[in-house]
Amino acid sequence: MRAALLVALCTLLAATPDAARQPALAEATFAGGCFWCLEEAMEKIPGVVSAISGYTGGSVKNPSYEDVSTGGTGHLEAVRVSFDPAKVSYAQLLDAFWHNIDPGDGGGQFCDRGEQYRSAIFAHDEAQRAQAQKSKEALQSSGRFKTAIATTVVMAGPFYPAETYHQDYYKKNAVQYRFYKFGCGRAQRLSAVWK
Repeated sequence: MRAALLVALCTLLAATPDAARQPALAEATFAGGCFWCLEEAMEKIPGVVSAISGYTGGSVKNPSYEDVSTGGTGHLEAVRVSFDPAKVSYAQLLDAFWHNIDPGDGGGQFCDRGEQYRSAIFAHDEAQRAQAQKSKEALQSSGRFKTAIATTVVMAGPFYPAETYHQDYYKKNAVQYRFYKFGCGRAQRLSAVWK
């Protein structure tokens, strides 16, 4: 009995260093039109552990895709990103976000129109809020855009993951996704905005 207890204790202690070495992850949340496209862009960044499509910014609890897509919930299609700050900084995520949207478009993004497709940065703490606001101001003063930057910077609230079929849509439905993305003109518009 004592030997079994000693073996179990040694096993637990041996496992502790590995567990302690797990990276401390941080979170960031962005809305930039269709969450399928933003999820793909964010997941391809080295240091991003996961990107989850979902809904945030509104007042309706546990909304469905149908609820959000008809408008009126206040929610935006968004992506919650878990990342390793030792491998990718929040500033790098902000830069990737800006380069995957049209910051001057306040009515949606690309072919997706309506409040649920507006762009926004949802800060998880005051440091993120300040950094996001500073990056927005730098972009506005760069002279690249003739109109005001429409992207809002707000504090993050409840985030509701989208239905399973929306997660990793670009992987699970690659052909349909490519047709959608091309037909929506996303790549063409991004090329024109960020040439």
